[in-house]
Amino acid sequence: MNLAVTLLTVARRLPNHLAVTEADSTLTYEELAARVLAIAGNLRGRGFAPGDRIVLCMENSTAFFEMLYGIWAAGLCAVPANAKLHPLEVRHIVENAGARMCVISSSLESGLRPAIPEGVQIVVAGAEDYRNLLSGPATAVVERAPEDPAWIFYTSGTTGQPKGAILSHRALLVMCHCYYADIDHLDERDTNLHAAPLSHASGLYALPHIARGGHQVILSGGFDPARVFVALEQYENVTLFCVPTMVSRLVSAAETRQLDSRNLKTLCFGGGPMYFRDLQKALSVFGPKLFQVFGQGESPMTITGLSKAQHADTTHPRYEALLASTGFPRTGVEVRVVGKENRDLPHGEIGEILTRSDCMMLGYWGNPEATASALREGWLHTGDLGSLDESGFLTLRDRSKDMIISGGSNIYPREIEEVLLQEPGVVEVSVVGRPHKEWGEEVVAFVVIKPGEDVTAEQLDAICLEHIARFKRPKDYRFVESLPKNNYGKVLKTELRKHLNEDATHPEECP
Repeated sequence: MNLAVTLLTVARRLPNHLAVTEADSTLTYEELAARVLAIAGNLRGRGFAPGDRIVLCMENSTAFFEMLYGIWAAGLCAVPANAKLHPLEVRHIVENAGARMCVISSSLESGLRPAIPEGVQIVVAGAEDYRNLLSGPATAVVERAPEDPAWIFYTSGTTGQPKGAILSHRALLVMCHCYYADIDHLDERDTNLHAAPLSHASGLYALPHIARGGHQVILSGGFDPARVFVALEQYENVTLFCVPTMVSRLVSAAETRQLDSRNLKTLCFGGGPMYFRDLQKALSVFGPKLFQVFGQGESPMTITGLSKAQHADTTHPRYEALLASTGFPRTGVEVRVVGKENRDLPHGEIGEILTRSDCMMLGYWGNPEATASALREGWLHTGDLGSLDESGFLTLRDRSKDMIISGGSNIYPREIEEVLLQEPGVVEVSVVGRPHKEWGEEVVAFVVIKPGEDVTAEQLDAICLEHIARFKRPKDYRFVESLPKNNYGKVLKTELRKHLNEDATHPEECP
């Protein structure tokens, strides 16, 4: 089993069909396959052996797909890294993965080249060395076992150094099959629009599209709602993956620009909390075309999902609760919610979410301790907290590390964030715990207000007291211009906690 075969099969069946478009440059499947096999041959000629790792730190480009499938065709393992990472973070990934080569975009060369460890080959996309990889005769695809590593996915590292989740050829193929079973039927008439990093979810969801002959359209140069809207007018049967912050920006942009969404087939979103208010707005703009994905790098894009039909089912007796959930276990996926000693909890009770399927990591690269902690008795311990209802839909509450314990009571920040976002003047909010000598922790809310709006702590307190228990309401509101986020758009609550700890250490410096 080798994922590269999925591309080559399409190239034989649809040689002249468009495979990848970036700006004014387009490759057919036949052309893409030729480049992939040439890269594979050159990598083998340079002495790379099956299982060797190659890091791809690249901005979205056609070259990313050429390298990804070329690496697989050569029997190697790809290690995609977000192009927005700090050079020292990329260095950690290269060293941790034991990579022998790092392929980078030309725009990143000046920052990354000094950080790459000595002895690691550096190839710059578009430069002479890269062009050399594209020349020469094609080679046969190297056979791989289903459980051989294909992609090492480094977690975002919000609580320390990122860990490399090892994804096998089997796991990624199962991810593709789950896409077909739960999200959409795909064929050569489909367009997959890439506005999010290919190193992450958007690149993972390219795999089921490429395996069915879909057209990959790359919007390089960063996320821009206006360019997305133009692409929706230009291409048909469009699928787009977004993190929730991108969805919110599209919705905001649609308020000032006429949006023609007839060509939008599916808007997949995930990778962070989508609050109920924001989801309602998105449905009003895009209609019943949203599919929510809950997954992790350790179980890529495949734990639970809320389908387009379920988003549109306003007759559901618990419709609002359904929208606030992450849907139901995906096809072939098991989900449990457990408490102490891994015992299943009754419906509605909050505990850690466990999952089991063939779409799971083999473990963390070079980290047997973390692997043993995450994978136990065949189940992946996600570290996320949630609850299952009697019909099986899963509602996320928080990451276990984000839960606040005050006076012996568990407080879930997301519940408070949902309430505060009911204030129309609030753009974003993040709730964290602050150490308290008597109660253990107390609740603090960091709040971003719309420009020109005047929202007070008293107003927010009144909203909280109207909707949640008094002990859950924030004891302090911090009004800030923006929330710190990582390169995937997730709020860095660690940074917010650090800010609070610094205030406690130096109270005279508090704003």
